[in-house]
Amino acid sequence: MSEARPAAFLDRDGTIIEDVDFIARPEDVRLLPGAAAAIARLNAAHVLVVVVTNQSGIARGLFDLAAYEAVRARVDQRLAEHGARIDAAYVCPHHPDFTGPCECRKPGTLLFRTAAAELGLDLSRSAWLGDRWRDVEPALQLGGRGILVAGPTTPAGERSRAAREAEVCSSLAAAVDHLLGTYWRP
Repeated sequence: MSEARPAAFLDRDGTIIEDVDFIARPEDVRLLPGAAAAIARLNAAHVLVVVVTNQSGIARGLFDLAAYEAVRARVDQRLAEHGARIDAAYVCPHHPDFTGPCECRKPGTLLFRTAAAELGLDLSRSAWLGDRWRDVEPALQLGGRGILVAGPTTPAGERSRAAREAEVCSSLAAAVDHLLGTYWRP
């Protein structure tokens, strides 16, 4: 049996692509500056790139799973144009106000544990990156490193909490550089 691999668990909206409220159209996908190059560096370092995203627009009836998949495919296409790839993607289509509580909505850990089992991941050697505290918090429960990728929509309180309990970087590129230089050295 092969050794379990680390993963970079990335949030999608606000971390890889511009955060467009309830994005449902592929033509609205815009990569954030440096995101594709950062993901390509993770790919080159043999760190699996796993997207875990909350998509409450599905529960709210604003778009369906087919629209989510069309946006996901467009993100994959745009990344591929820059030599980058996402190895796996997991989505929570729920929202507690519409569908009741679930274990898969971040900061819940179900999708991360599912990915670990399906992909043979070592969670203690993995990292959680995203623009909201809920993206980073699972690292505290599952091991590994949490880095808040502070963007324009990241609340100040979440930045402060991440500075105390995890780490903060100004972009996905800066976070990946930090991880590759200190955590996942070849």
